Amino acid sequence: MSDLKVFKEEIKEYKRLKIISEMAPIREYIKNLEEKHKCNFDEFQARLKEESENFDKWDEYIEWKAYEKKLEELKNYMKEIENAEDITFVE
Repeated sequence: MSDLKVFKEEIKEYKRLKIISEMAPIREYIKNLEEKHKCNFDEFQARLKEESENFDKWDEYIEWKAYEKKLEELKNYMKEIENAEDITFVE
């Protein structure tokens, strides 16, 4: 069996690219909602509280909120990767 040599930066770059690929469809979904409602998430949330109940909008709100949360988690994970000092390999 031969040895495989990988630089720490290559591992970090792979993880960054993986996160970016996860973020892309989430950003696209959020962008579509912003265009549809002509506002960002915070504005949509404020409008929703002022309007009478609209179940379709509430469904979109719940979904949009989940996408916003996931995007924020991925951004934080990206920062963790960029600041990582040690890399542990797990089999």
